[in-house]
Amino acid sequence: MSAFLRSIHFAFQGIAYALRTQRNARVHAGVACLVLAAGIYYRITTVEWAILALTIGFVFSAEMINTVAELAVDLLTQHYHPMAKVAKDVGAGAVLVAAIAGVGVGMAIFGPHVWAILR
Repeated sequence: MSAFLRSIHFAFQGIAYALRTQRNARVHAGVACLVLAAGIYYRITTVEWAILALTIGFVFSAEMINTVAELAVDLLTQHYHPMAKVAKDVGAGAVLVAAIAGVGVGMAIFGPHVWAILR
């Protein structure tokens, strides 16, 4: 059990590192807080909460995996290399795809609520 608790501790250290050092991780966390507040305000359904939880987890996980890729590339080479650039660009692209998907989920869940207010 002690090893399990230590692994949980290390995982939280990783999350804290990402939030402390990665601007985009903080942006994603801030947007997630706004989305959660909107979910409370609009009283979304249980299924919508589940979809939002998965989407937030997906986007934040993509950001953290991108951080791992960037750190690994930086560890391997101190000099510019075209493949290092590609690795970093692909990682950033993965985060962008996840974020765009998140916007789509947000529009599907909150769009009807906002549209009803605007009418």
